[in-house]
Amino acid sequence: MLIEIYSDVVCPWCFIGKQRLDRVLASDLGNGIDLIWRPYQLYPYVPPEGLDRDEFIRAQYGEKANPKKVPNAIQKDGELVGIEFNYSAIQKIPNTLLAHRLLLYVEEPPLQHELAERLFRMYFCEGGDVGNIEQLVNAAVQVGLDGKLVRQYLHSELGYAQTLRDIEKGSTIGVAGIPCYRIGGMFLLAGAQPTDTIVQYIERTKRRLDRKTTTSPV
Repeated sequence: MLIEIYSDVVCPWCFIGKQRLDRVLASDLGNGIDLIWRPYQLYPYVPPEGLDRDEFIRAQYGEKANPKKVPNAIQKDGELVGIEFNYSAIQKIPNTLLAHRLLLYVEEPPLQHELAERLFRMYFCEGGDVGNIEQLVNAAVQVGLDGKLVRQYLHSELGYAQTLRDIEKGSTIGVAGIPCYRIGGMFLLAGAQPTDTIVQYIERTKRRLDRKTTTSPV
């Protein structure tokens, strides 16, 4: 069974949701499940060079907003799944199209999942720029990819049109916010849901798929 994860690497709830999903899939329930990361852009209007994060936050939430403070709900839920958000290290709001193209480049699902983790930690815990080619190349190398090939790919136009098509497809199937999980091609589960809810949706989908299999004509 396939779970498609619609996400953006600058979404803290997507990072939290990943850790919760990982905990569910570490159990027997994860047997026979494949994961694919799909693109979604929270800020598609951000220029390729990115925006100053402090200025961006104050423009969004007012001059009294503190860009360095982790919102209480994010900090609390992050700590419960082992994430130490470090907003004080983040300098930019990047355009994430390059990061999505890099995730598309990785054809092996377990490696793609590992890369998604690396990109989340790079941005939220280390203050890295996930819109910078060289930093993306370094992240790719850290999960075992060939840095030279990744650099060539990111400097080309390869994967650009497909990434935009995948973003549009998400919109057409009803993805209106992230994280959003398309489970077995049947159900959309939106938000960084508790693990119990994730379990319920996976079990429900498996039962539905099993019924389809047993009732299909030979």
